[in-house]
Amino acid sequence: MCGIIGYIGRRKVIPVLLDGLKKLEYRGYDSAGIAVMNADGLQLRRVQGKISQLEDHLKQDPIEGAYGIGHTRWATHGRPSEENAHPHQDCSGTLVVVHNGIIENYLILKQNLQREGHTFITETDTEVIAHLIEKHDQGDLESAVRRALSEMEGAFALAVVSSRDRDKIVVAKLGPPVVIGLGNNENYVSSDINPLLCHTRDIVFLKDGEMAVLERKRVRFSDFEGRALDKPSERIAWNPLMVEKRGFKHFMLKEIFEQPDVMRDTLKGRLSLDSGEVRLEEIGIPRDDLRGIRRLVIIACGTSYNAGLVGKYFIERLAGIPVDVEYASEYRYRDFILDKRSLVVVVSQSGETADTLAALRAVREHGPLTLAVCNVINSSIEREAGGFLRTHAGPEIGVAATKTFCSQMAAMSLLALYLAQIKGTLDRDVGLPFLHALQQLPHKMEIILGRAGSIENAASRYMSYNHFLFLGRWVNYPIALEGALKLKEISYIHAEGYPGGEMKHGPIALIDDGMPTMALIPRDHVYEKILSNISEIKARSGRVCAVAFDGNDSIKDQVEDVLSIPETIPLFTPFLTSIPLQLFAYHVAAKRGADVDQPRNLAKSVTVE
Repeated sequence: MCGIIGYIGRRKVIPVLLDGLKKLEYRGYDSAGIAVMNADGLQLRRVQGKISQLEDHLKQDPIEGAYGIGHTRWATHGRPSEENAHPHQDCSGTLVVVHNGIIENYLILKQNLQREGHTFITETDTEVIAHLIEKHDQGDLESAVRRALSEMEGAFALAVVSSRDRDKIVVAKLGPPVVIGLGNNENYVSSDINPLLCHTRDIVFLKDGEMAVLERKRVRFSDFEGRALDKPSERIAWNPLMVEKRGFKHFMLKEIFEQPDVMRDTLKGRLSLDSGEVRLEEIGIPRDDLRGIRRLVIIACGTSYNAGLVGKYFIERLAGIPVDVEYASEYRYRDFILDKRSLVVVVSQSGETADTLAALRAVREHGPLTLAVCNVINSSIEREAGGFLRTHAGPEIGVAATKTFCSQMAAMSLLALYLAQIKGTLDRDVGLPFLHALQQLPHKMEIILGRAGSIENAASRYMSYNHFLFLGRWVNYPIALEGALKLKEISYIHAEGYPGGEMKHGPIALIDDGMPTMALIPRDHVYEKILSNISEIKARSGRVCAVAFDGNDSIKDQVEDVLSIPETIPLFTPFLTSIPLQLFAYHVAAKRGADVDQPRNLAKSVTVE
């Protein structure tokens, strides 16, 4: 949602904070600000807009400091403005707070504080935190924060600095992620790992209900009640170069091109062509428990939901287990029916998605097995699920998910094959071709990426349209949904994904020469059905671009454009059909002048409801 950064140590603080904010900007970019401490007290600089505008402001009105905190905002309470930008101050101007999350009882707290004489100048819920801490502050910042926390309800990750209790940054977490970076006579706090990798690989992940006090030479950990905690650090293997653009114009384009390696990394060590087995004992759920499951529920949001839909086809086809796929934001409020023979799989790139985390917590009370599929080490969802299957996509900076979608589908394919082994629904001879097909997919992805120029040319021919329809059937129906999602979220073109069979039930009324269709038509058992859909569109003057297998020359006579992909077994075509749609959306958005990596109104990780 929002991004927070903090640093105390031996370096110049402004460059560290600005560099961290740039790496966190995918979390929000409505406004930004920093606060640093120097001999004169706290110095603030805030702007409406992106980090580049904050950087320009600091060049015109520079400040120096010994340590400080920063924030990049995705607006929840209060419109984007300089006034509502973080950090927020108390009445005295001696204390500042940066915050990611939502304070649900902020209105009651605000009214009480106003009656006590506190003056508010913003529309945000975060300002309440600053005044609450001020109310309790008697010169011990840690104690004041702890007392304020006892009055707050909601979700928050916050960092606080005070000129009344210097040389420390106090941090607290309940909900959104907080990462502490440990250095040599310097320490960091961040909303995720990325800003820390160029400074340290020694990381501590705060859990809900925990606090940290950062000083130059040490970090102290405690719970909200003040009990000291011993939290060992973890060594992170991610390379800082993984978050750089490497010559690509946008992070999204770089991440699309990383998918063959992501596929290899996610499969690595988990399948054996010699034995014909998938090895996923790492998930931590006993095989006997998995053997007994009779139903599987996948819970996710956004792109992860679409990956879950693909997973449904994998698991039902290979393991013979009925699968329901649910939106986390709705499922958490359902009267769901689960028992110990159910497996609930929660899918989240960040492992911090608020709705998905809340759904996980709700279902655990009903006793099912739970499994997290996520990309971020030691995330909240990974910690709270009964087992986890980690994807290996590395950091993804572009707000529109691409390589993490690929890695989630890969994880789903592995889970499907693993469950099939355990339940005996797929013997070695039948299962081995699926393993071979998975191993060959990275190379076939590279072939598609080598054709990016032709996909860009096609994008040029469609970039002026303001409406688009995506059609798919069977396992490629979720890819139609994902293709439409990618186009709408980065180019702002209205796009809808549908199963081909639903054409006659409404969408066909929209077809004319102003609404082109992207049709996914690999050769499978529904090939003739989607051909029929294309005929219906053409009869109504609709324009069609098709994603089809190499060598399908006949389709070229029936559509305007063909984006060709190598052939693979039908069940695994989503790994290939998704890439042309990602590239198509990217090039359309770029040619229309959209901000591809930071589309309006979106944030990478939605850590509040």
